[in-house]
Amino acid sequence: MIATQRLAHLLLLSLALAFSCQWAVPVRAAETPESPYAGQQSRPIKSLSADDLAELRRGGGWGLARAAELNGMPGPAHLLELKDKIPLTAEQAAAIAAIFERMRAAAIAGGQRLIAGERALEAAFAGRTVTGPALRALLSEIGRARTALRHTHLAAHLETLPLLTGAQIARYNLLRGYSGDPCANPPKGHDPAMWRKHNGCN
Repeated sequence: MIATQRLAHLLLLSLALAFSCQWAVPVRAAETPESPYAGQQSRPIKSLSADDLAELRRGGGWGLARAAELNGMPGPAHLLELKDKIPLTAEQAAAIAAIFERMRAAAIAGGQRLIAGERALEAAFAGRTVTGPALRALLSEIGRARTALRHTHLAAHLETLPLLTGAQIARYNLLRGYSGDPCANPPKGHDPAMWRKHNGCN
């Protein structure tokens, strides 16, 4: 009787052990999901990638002017890239180039300000010196820097718009992939024949 009870006890232990081993691997794997931030801990400034830093330092757009760009208000940088395909007159190209140079100079300075703000935030957290009031001040400076930088880029689009004709804007949007063929669908209010002529339609 004792031997039978001992055998039953051993059998129950074996089943319990087998059951626990069956679930051990999946549970352990589920406990350690990899963070989407993995690898970013080695960045000098955690919130900015190497590409972000390069874009800011060269005065690039960094996607800050999409509100203008995607609503039919071309920016000077891409207009100059496409000047022969739009086409721009020599006078237009010179005026737009001047806007671009002013924008780039301001954007480089603004980018450096934003980088400095993010670097200060990084240092505060890395050094464990950040406090509630200090955090608010650091974020306020970063916010002001970002707002000023965005204004620089959007204002350049705003300044450029009056230099262009409707046909040139439509051509720009077509070349940038924002619209369909202007030859097939002249905008309402335009004479179709003149519109096709201005857009180089056959």
